[in-house]
Amino acid sequence: MAMRVVPFWQRKTLTEMDQQEWESLCDGCGLCCLQKLEDEDEPQVFYYTRIACKLLDHKSCQCSDYPNRQDKVPDCIQLTPGAAADFAWLPPTCGYRLVAEGTDLPPWHHLVCGDRNAVHKAGISLSGQMLAEGSVDDDDWEDHIIFRMG
Repeated sequence: MAMRVVPFWQRKTLTEMDQQEWESLCDGCGLCCLQKLEDEDEPQVFYYTRIACKLLDHKSCQCSDYPNRQDKVPDCIQLTPGAAADFAWLPPTCGYRLVAEGTDLPPWHHLVCGDRNAVHKAGISLSGQMLAEGSVDDDDWEDHIIFRMG
């Protein structure tokens, strides 16, 4: 009888993961790269818009210059294992957030099903449905809110 191998995300904490394991938790949805509005009255409430970061490829939902993203977009937030307590602003489907909260990855996550496009097939990403950052006036971002977090 073969023994079941427990996947790394179920047996390691975020801080125990190596860089490759950590990076692989990203499901490729791109939702973290959407522009967000913060509620002035409730600072822990964020409104996700359909407006994508200028570096996000709207079809693949991948950063077009991941290694240099923080140089080109200074307010780009770099997720780190040590900051897991601050992941509440991430979408509830995010692999980083799920593992930080002790929840297993969903069936459509590429680490579970082996298909990098499953996130798009499952309708989790906004592939092909985003707007370019410069195409919408900052004052009109509220017109493009897609969901609320917090």
